[in-house]
Amino acid sequence: MTDTADVVVVGGGAMGVSIAWHLAAGGAGRIVLLERNGALGMESTGRCAGGFRIQFTSEINVRLSLASVPMIREFSATHGLPLDVHVEGYLFLVRDLDAWARHREAAAMQRALGARVDELGPADAAGLIPGLEIGGVVGATFGPDDGIADPSGLTNGYATLARRAGVDIRLRTAATSIRTNAGGSRVLGVETAAGFIEAPVVVNAAGVWAGPLAATCGLDLPVRPELRHVVVTSDFPGRPDRRTLVIDTATMFYFHREGSGVLMGMPPRGEPVVSHETAVDHRWIAEELLPAAVAVLPGIGDAGLASSWGGLYEMTPDHHAILGPVEAVPGLVLACGFSGHGFQHAPIVGTVIAELVTGRPPTVDVSSLRVERFARGELIGESHVV
Repeated sequence: MTDTADVVVVGGGAMGVSIAWHLAAGGAGRIVLLERNGALGMESTGRCAGGFRIQFTSEINVRLSLASVPMIREFSATHGLPLDVHVEGYLFLVRDLDAWARHREAAAMQRALGARVDELGPADAAGLIPGLEIGGVVGATFGPDDGIADPSGLTNGYATLARRAGVDIRLRTAATSIRTNAGGSRVLGVETAAGFIEAPVVVNAAGVWAGPLAATCGLDLPVRPELRHVVVTSDFPGRPDRRTLVIDTATMFYFHREGSGVLMGMPPRGEPVVSHETAVDHRWIAEELLPAAVAVLPGIGDAGLASSWGGLYEMTPDHHAILGPVEAVPGLVLACGFSGHGFQHAPIVGTVIAELVTGRPPTVDVSSLRVERFARGELIGESHVV
């Protein structure tokens, strides 16, 4: 018998399960979700810091956040499922006058779109998070509606909803290729180690594996994996009481309270290594991350390191997602390349992808995020990449 579906979703992170549930809830028919691992949310979702924010520098990212953040904050009330959420804000510390002018411009744009963003002086920032080193800080922006949430809780919450709606979630089932017709102009389905699944629509939400999967049907997808480290400390004197996520914009070092310590990370300096390897680089943590941490929150110098891990960002050249149908391959829909913003945009992207697949007007216009923008030279700028 032929295995069939109306839509196959590839990828079982927060993005994939959100898309699968929204498709099923939107009447898209029989939905099959494929996940290569033995559990959901094991790749980028399970290794992320869990932050959500409205403070971005591109209008499309702000609009996506304005729609998605309330869906995270109200998830439990809406669906009756548990989700650990802390709405205690994002604080961006700025130490350069030119950068401060750009941050104020971005904050004005965010407020014009409906976001709440406050501009603070150095003393106000230090009052919010005692123990911060504010020497050289010229200003700060604070988003009171930003916060952190549990990535596993959101992923498994959407998975529960998806199963209730009849979605067939298949673990340990990697999509090995996307099959098209002889001319490569139409999707026929997905090949897996367990056999072929016939489907007229395939949603590629495979995260850092989206590029290799897209290549199987002739599409060059500019999505590259970039290693990021996350470190959690033990308790220490002066550990912040608030769970506010603090970002020092000079280095993009960030931290927030996590349990009895803090969780922290920082983008690599210089040219990133493109690899699917996630082994922890302890030298980098000792020689680059920790000095940056002590420079921002000196008390961290008294903490021990409780745990550390590596995770992968799915990066695009303009640090924006790739969303929507592919002109050259009807039936192929992309939801990848989120450049570190996927977890927080998963709820609204699930909504929008389901709307596009079922022919309804999208809640947020994501036409600027189509893959064709790269060939057309229509890239979008985003500087708040943490």
